[in-house]
Amino acid sequence: MVKVNLGGCSSFVKDAEYKEYVEKALSALDVLENETGAGNDFLGWKHLPTTTPESLVAECESVRDSWKGKGVDLVVVIGIGGSYLGAKCAVEALSHSFAKQLSGKKDAPEIVFAGHNLSEEYICELMDLMQQRNTAAVVISKSGTTTEPAIAFRLVKQYLEKTYGAKEAAERIVAVTDAHRGALKSLATQEGYRTFVIEDNVGGRFSVLTPVGILPIVLAGFDMRAMLEGAAEMERECAKRSAGNPAVEYAAMRNLLYGKGKKIEILVSYNPKLQYLGEWWKQLYGESEGKDGKGIFPASVSFTTDLHSMGQYIQDGERTLMETVVTVEKSNRSMTISDDPQNLDGLNFLTGKHVEECNAMAELGTKLAHIDGGVPQLSVSVEKIDEFNLGGLFYFFEKACGISAYILGVNPFDQPGVEAYKKNMFALLGKPGYEEQAKALHQRLGK
Repeated sequence: MVKVNLGGCSSFVKDAEYKEYVEKALSALDVLENETGAGNDFLGWKHLPTTTPESLVAECESVRDSWKGKGVDLVVVIGIGGSYLGAKCAVEALSHSFAKQLSGKKDAPEIVFAGHNLSEEYICELMDLMQQRNTAAVVISKSGTTTEPAIAFRLVKQYLEKTYGAKEAAERIVAVTDAHRGALKSLATQEGYRTFVIEDNVGGRFSVLTPVGILPIVLAGFDMRAMLEGAAEMERECAKRSAGNPAVEYAAMRNLLYGKGKKIEILVSYNPKLQYLGEWWKQLYGESEGKDGKGIFPASVSFTTDLHSMGQYIQDGERTLMETVVTVEKSNRSMTISDDPQNLDGLNFLTGKHVEECNAMAELGTKLAHIDGGVPQLSVSVEKIDEFNLGGLFYFFEKACGISAYILGVNPFDQPGVEAYKKNMFALLGKPGYEEQAKALHQRLGK
């Protein structure tokens, strides 16, 4: 169960103000539930936890078993944005921190990612790895023409065909794409790739609980059924028309603070396994809310590491910040600090304490310091890091995002601003149809 605690905001807002924003959040929830708001043709994510068929998870498991039979020990997942970040977040959160370095037989293939950048070095080094491993690939794209994943897939596909032959390569490629149209769907049909469907009514940043996330998570060896159960619990909780609905609480408070000049929200975690939760969250909220000259700017940090870099600014910099801290109540591992007879580091006062107790006290001490420094703190907590709780976090943040954007008065489900750079890039690369824009850009650049 995901829980929200707003006690760290109490000195920054009045009860009457918060109640006013709760009413706004409940009205926004009504719009979301009744599907009457902007972007209402992209609400397919709302009931995924309770409607995803068992057969879908089983089909993903059959891909895993088929590739295991071929000895596949490396899966390249190709995608960008929402087609990448959710799966990356789950794999990072649920994996052993040193899985790559541990010796011994692995139960699941290593999952690596491509198509989320245009670095020539990165793709060359990926090829170096593929040459030493038994490789398969998952390509994720509704259209098949998004530049970064399309380039990566072209290169990975050619490598697989050269290495294994066209027929065997086709058995080592799975496409997650549109059901009926697009370049990737056409290619998958032509080559005989196994396919999974991205439904038209689910946008990329809300797609982690579709095959976009499910397939890579299953291939990595994790329990997708438990993740869907955790998400289903939050689907039920976040549908309640109640001031105690955690998505309502979170959306109401962050918008109230935004109205008071807190323009930047920092997602904080105290476990490095959650670093990519911050990356996923930044896309979810940045693309959903940052439009029409509005929106809270989403940033993320990993404490205590970043207390030694960003801590100074958060404590004493411009007072435009609020923090949302993702608290994990229990560690999955246990280690106590031992006594040292010399005590040169002066840490014997910690003898017998768990390392996680030190982490918890660092979290509490930082909370108090930042509140004293003028930074309100929202708390989002889960019991531990596992599939169930991660599924709950995914759904909670998605539902709260829809509510929050409607309070703000923007469409949570479009992203018109991302086209501007693409048009310039295509023109500069000489894509047919962009000749006039290319001419104008070259004049502007003095070429």
